[in-house]
Amino acid sequence: MARFSYSRWDGTQVGFEFGAEDVFEELTDELLQHGDVNQALRRLLQRGFTDRNGEHIAGMRELLERLRQRRQELLDNHDLGGAYEDIARRLRDVVDEERAGIDRLEASARESGDQRRQDVASEAATERRMHLDLLPPDLAGQVQSLQSYDWSDARAQQHFDELMDELRKEMLQSQFNRMSEAMADMSPEALQRSKDMFNALNAMLEAKQAGRDTDRMFSDFMEDYGDMFPGNPSSLDELLEQIAAQMAAMSQMLASMSPEQRAQLQALSDALLEDMDLRWQVDRLGANLRNAFPQMGWDQGRGFSGDNPLGLSEAASLMNELGDLDSLEHLLSQAANPGALADVDIERAQQLLGPDAARSLEQLARMTKQLSEAGLIDQKEGRLELTPRGLRQIGRNALADLFSRLVKDRMGRHTVDRVGVGHERTYETKAYEWGDPFNLSIERTVRNAVGRAGSGTPVRLSPDDFEVERTETLTRTSTVLMVDLSLSMPMRDNFLAAKKTAMALHSLITTQYPRDYLGLIGFGELARELRPQDLPEVSWDYTYGTNMQHALVLARRLLGHQGGTKQIIMITDGEPTAHLLADGSPFFSYPPAPETVQLTLEEVVRCTKERITINTFMLDATGYLRAFVEKMTQLNRGRAFFTTPETLGDYVLVDFLDQKRSQRGGGRRRSA
Repeated sequence: MARFSYSRWDGTQVGFEFGAEDVFEELTDELLQHGDVNQALRRLLQRGFTDRNGEHIAGMRELLERLRQRRQELLDNHDLGGAYEDIARRLRDVVDEERAGIDRLEASARESGDQRRQDVASEAATERRMHLDLLPPDLAGQVQSLQSYDWSDARAQQHFDELMDELRKEMLQSQFNRMSEAMADMSPEALQRSKDMFNALNAMLEAKQAGRDTDRMFSDFMEDYGDMFPGNPSSLDELLEQIAAQMAAMSQMLASMSPEQRAQLQALSDALLEDMDLRWQVDRLGANLRNAFPQMGWDQGRGFSGDNPLGLSEAASLMNELGDLDSLEHLLSQAANPGALADVDIERAQQLLGPDAARSLEQLARMTKQLSEAGLIDQKEGRLELTPRGLRQIGRNALADLFSRLVKDRMGRHTVDRVGVGHERTYETKAYEWGDPFNLSIERTVRNAVGRAGSGTPVRLSPDDFEVERTETLTRTSTVLMVDLSLSMPMRDNFLAAKKTAMALHSLITTQYPRDYLGLIGFGELARELRPQDLPEVSWDYTYGTNMQHALVLARRLLGHQGGTKQIIMITDGEPTAHLLADGSPFFSYPPAPETVQLTLEEVVRCTKERITINTFMLDATGYLRAFVEKMTQLNRGRAFFTTPETLGDYVLVDFLDQKRSQRGGGRRRSA
């Protein structure tokens, strides 16, 4: 058996996993507004949302803004001049240490009392001091001069050699920052292996540029040198892109320095790499990669303006971070759907932007998969479309959203005391009377007979023993919902409310009143019947005209084939401004032409004669609309509601339910 453990809530536990239905609920308004799954996902991707745990999932707009803020923060806080100054300072320390060593040797010779030794020491000291005094002013020249210098102090020489090895490592790592520590090994064997690697890499890149097959070359290369690339690239293109990004970052760092700083570091790099016989290989690789990846902004300078100086390795790491920010920004800005985020390195995104942003990216990336696996959307011919289940879920979401805003005492089902004839059982019984349906309750009837005649068999029944089951009279309602699709609806922000109401009413009737009929008509310049499955994709008309006359004609025809109580629910924000001419073409006039108003009212009269009630819900009611609706209600005895987009759905649903309850109450009688 499964075992469960419980603990007190301390605020750290995750309450609910954000699933497909939660994502779909976030999409509902977008789907109703535009009817396009792909566009709805793009919009949700851009704006983000809040999950059921109350945790904010940042969208693309917010994440891109965070990226830009992080980049600006780095530029405002740091100064690349430190890369040059740090090396120069450390080299000055070595020279000062050597000068102190010269002084010590000279002092030691004087203390010995040996004149000849004093003369030799003095001559050597003078020569060395002159060499140090005449060191070139530039950093690269000082390094080259000291490499051939005859050191007097062993510790100073050791520190110089260590500094040179460290600078070589930093120079290589600044250009190949994410290669493994194998690049940092300065032993002769490791240096030779690095040279061989560069040579093989250049040969492979040149073979690729020449159009030759490089699959075997890449396989052999990774077998020989794969340990030097911890990113474990799976293809030559991936390998080259990684290296190109590092070299482009170094190029950008140099471009971000002052001309003097750039010249100093470039010369120093040449001197150090020339010493290892690597300069030619690195330059060759750089030229090849510039040709292969020209879009990487090789010479793009950065506007550093801070006071925090950085060393060479720190500057290289910073440039790599800026490069990664650029890459992530490009990927996010180009993401047209959640699936495009699958290429994001979540671990690196967390390092750049923090855990909250990484979690947001993970959630956004799996939205499409969640919806597909739940059967709410499907891919057809390269596009995402709603499934029948998704269509039903939109209606349920719209209905739940509208009901959630209603006062509790007006929600849900309400019991009614009155009962009558029908086929829905109430699980109550009564003594049979003449005229009642003979829905005999066997249990109660036999019990009555036994109670009257006593136990024993056979049990003899008499008419006084009969009890029948009470049943509830059900009234069938046939409704046509007419939704204004004229251009004024979206212009006045009324379209989404009307469409959501249509979806909610359809969901309510099909789930709670399956014997009822609901027809749907959209009307603009012309009217047309709508299928429920087409509702999410229905959009407004891009032509002017509110053709109520045509819509009433279609609604009357639809209801002519139905029984029960008949009603039309009309949602509109404008008076009738169009009607059909004799040839079936539309006529439009604003302000409304008298002929349009007259023909529309004639249709109202026809509906009234066929006992069809017209209930009108007006949005942004103008004087024209109010006057027309008042005239219409006088003719039809229907009702008119002045409402807003925020309360439209509440009014329609509550009115529909109130009518159902009144019909059920008025249509019941006791079988007495």
